[in-house]
Amino acid sequence: MTTTQENLNRLLNELKDTKVKLVAVSKYHPVEMLREAYDAGQRIFGESHVQEMDAKHDVMPKDIEWHFIGHLQTNKVKYIAPYVAMIHAVDTLKLLKEIDKQAEKASRTVDCLLQVHVAKEETKFGFLPNELRTMLDEEDWKSLHHVRIRGLMCMATNTDNQEQIHEEFKTVKQLYEELKVRHFCHEDSFTELSMGMSEDYKIAIEEGSTMIRVGSLIFGARNY
Repeated sequence: MTTTQENLNRLLNELKDTKVKLVAVSKYHPVEMLREAYDAGQRIFGESHVQEMDAKHDVMPKDIEWHFIGHLQTNKVKYIAPYVAMIHAVDTLKLLKEIDKQAEKASRTVDCLLQVHVAKEETKFGFLPNELRTMLDEEDWKSLHHVRIRGLMCMATNTDNQEQIHEEFKTVKQLYEELKVRHFCHEDSFTELSMGMSEDYKIAIEEGSTMIRVGSLIFGARNY
């Protein structure tokens, strides 16, 4: 049976000739497994439950970048605003404003990704492409000084149809390029496309992902 470190090293070896960042999705996995990955050099960990991330943040080394990758409720933002490095799934202007408010209280600026809904599944969250265009065109977000919009995030449909997955990632990449020109051409920080998980990260990288979120390929099956 392979260890967490062996799995991680195999993945990092695959990524070594790319500039793609690896978010090790550690939700539902015990701290001991995170420590193994940490000892192998991993520094970016992704969690999707506030309470669990808080508990792990308290006991893990302080040089870790904690990325919140799940659906975030506005009333939970205050708990992670003091330390979270990036919030991947910002799916409403209301949530972006709350992150800004809580980040200001913590005297920080929090990096955020805007989640795009392209999957053919109702259970997924995110802005539809035209909703996102409208939100950015209205420019309310420009008054927020404690959030930094770093790029886009998406989840593809959970399907065996690889052509469909390619198309969904391609759609988000094209939207990213369009928004970069329209709204962020003077921002050096609009650089990230968080696309791809354990099942589809290779397709995501082909379509321009700069950041993949991989859990089970590193840590094995989750213990819910």
